[in-house]
Amino acid sequence: MHISQRRCLYPIFLFLLAFVGTALGRVQEVHNVLELTGQKASKLRFSTDVATGKYTPPEEMDPQFWYKLADEEIAKRLQLPQPNSDRAKNVIMFLGDGMPISTVTAARILKGQRQGNTGEESSLSFEKFPYSGLSRTYCANAQVPDSACTATAYLCGVKTNIINIGVSAAVNFNNCTASQDPANRLTSIAEWAQNAGKSTGFVTTTTLTHASPSGAYAKTANRMWQSDTDVTSYGVDASTCVDMATQLVTQTPGKNFEVMFGGGMGKFLPKTTKDSHGKYGERSDGVNLLSRWQGLHDKGVLVTNRKQLLNLDVSAASSIIGTFQSGLMDFHMDADPTYQPTLSELTEVAIKKLSHNENGYFVFIEGGLIDYGNHYTQAGYALDEALEFEKAIQLAREMTNISDTLIVVTADHGHAVSIAGYPGRGTPILGLNQHDTDINGVKYSVLNYAAGPNQYLDEHGQRIPLDDILGPDDAISPSYIDKEIGVHSGEDVGIWASGPQSHLFTGVMQQSTIPHLMAYASCVGSGKQVCGSSGRKT
Repeated sequence: MHISQRRCLYPIFLFLLAFVGTALGRVQEVHNVLELTGQKASKLRFSTDVATGKYTPPEEMDPQFWYKLADEEIAKRLQLPQPNSDRAKNVIMFLGDGMPISTVTAARILKGQRQGNTGEESSLSFEKFPYSGLSRTYCANAQVPDSACTATAYLCGVKTNIINIGVSAAVNFNNCTASQDPANRLTSIAEWAQNAGKSTGFVTTTTLTHASPSGAYAKTANRMWQSDTDVTSYGVDASTCVDMATQLVTQTPGKNFEVMFGGGMGKFLPKTTKDSHGKYGERSDGVNLLSRWQGLHDKGVLVTNRKQLLNLDVSAASSIIGTFQSGLMDFHMDADPTYQPTLSELTEVAIKKLSHNENGYFVFIEGGLIDYGNHYTQAGYALDEALEFEKAIQLAREMTNISDTLIVVTADHGHAVSIAGYPGRGTPILGLNQHDTDINGVKYSVLNYAAGPNQYLDEHGQRIPLDDILGPDDAISPSYIDKEIGVHSGEDVGIWASGPQSHLFTGVMQQSTIPHLMAYASCVGSGKQVCGSSGRKT
C-alpha cells in the first residue's frame, strides 16, 4: 500500500481505536492488575504467591519503618529556620493523577497558547505557590508505581505493594486474609482529621471507589475490588472480603465523610436497578448502597447532575454524596456542560460545605483524568484536564484564607511523555516540531510517549509524515514501544504548597512523608505536631 493511502486510513484507524479515548463519549478503564503486578509477563492469573511477584524489602513490610522515616524527614526540616509557627485549621490536598513535570510544563505552554501567546512564559496557578519540592514515588515492591500504592503513601503515610490500598506491604496482591489482619491495616489522614473533630471529604473526576480517593478510606489487597461483583471476579469470596463501595458506606472513616463527589454510581447499585444515568448497577448482592447511605444519614443528600449540585443548600445537608456518571466521569472536553459539573464547581461546593465546621476540615481533591489522557497517549485530553485542575486550585486558594488553610498540590506518579527536539519558541505544544527532522527527513511531534498504541510507521517500518494527523485535541501522540495503552513513569513528581507550614514542603521527600507533614501542620494524628505533641505514639 502506498504511503499516501495509508495516511488516508489513519483517521479511520483513530476512530476504530475507541478504547484509546472516549468510546461513545465515555472514558474507559485502562488499568490491568496483571500488568501492574508483573504477572502478565509470566502468564500467571491472580497469584498471591510472593515468589512469583515483585520483590519487597522485608523491613519495608512494617509500617513503623515508614513512620520512623517520616519522623526523620520532618525533624530535618524543623532544624531549619522556621518562617512561622502557624497551625493549619484546614488542609486541602490536590492530586493530579498521572501528572509528571513534563505534563505540568506542557499544560503551562498550552494555557499561554490558548491565550494567544507563545506559551512558555505562562504559569499555572499552583506554580505561583511560594514553596515547592519533589516526591519520590516508588512503592514497596515497584520501581514504577500505580495509583493504589501511591495513594496509600500520600494519604496513609506508609509505602505498600503495588495494587494495595490502605494495607501494609506485608500484604500480597489479592490476599484477602492478609488484608484483614489488624496488624496490616492502616489509617489515613482523613481518619486522623475525623478523630480531631474536623470535617472530611473527597472529590474526584474518576469514581468514588477509584484507587486515589480510596486511599482515604479503603483497606484492600486489590484496587479492583470496587464492588462485590469485582471481588468475585478475582476468585475471592465477596462475603468474606468487603468490597470498597461497601467500606465507603458502612465503615470508618468512609461513613463519616461529609462530602463525596465523583463518578462510579454503578458500584453502589444492584444489577437489577437502573441508575440516574440510564445504566444498570453492577452489584450481585442485591444491596442498594446509596439507599443504605441515606438511611444512615437523615439529612444526607444525593445529587447526580450539575443542576442538582449547584442548587443544593449545603447548610441544610448533613452530608452530600454526588455520583455524576455510572462509571468514570467524562473528559472535560467531551462532557455535556449542562449535565456534568466541572472540577472547579465540585471544589467550590465541597469547600462551602466543609467550611461550616468550626474545627476545620481535610479534603482530598483529584484531577483524575489527567492520567487517562496520558494513558490513551492523547496529550490534548491530558493537558486540558491539567488546566481544569489548575483552575480548581486557583478557586480554592481564592475561597480560603492563606493564614489558616494549607493547600498542597502534587501528583501520584508520572507518565512516560517527553518534550524534546529543540522546537522553537511558540511551537504549538500539541503539534509538530517544525525545526527538526528524523534521520529520514520526516518532522516529528513535540510531545512523544515511550509506549502506546501508535508508532505511525509505514510498511517498511519508517515513520510517516504527521502533518495531517497531529494538531486536533484528541489526536493520538506517537510512541516508541508498541503497547495497547501508555504506561506510568518512575521519576519524582512535584509538590507545591501554600499556607501554614507550607515551608516544610521543600526538598526531596518520600511520598509517604506527605500526610505526616500535613498532620504536623494541622495538629492531627499521633505524630509530632506544630501545636505541641511530643512525638509519635506507637
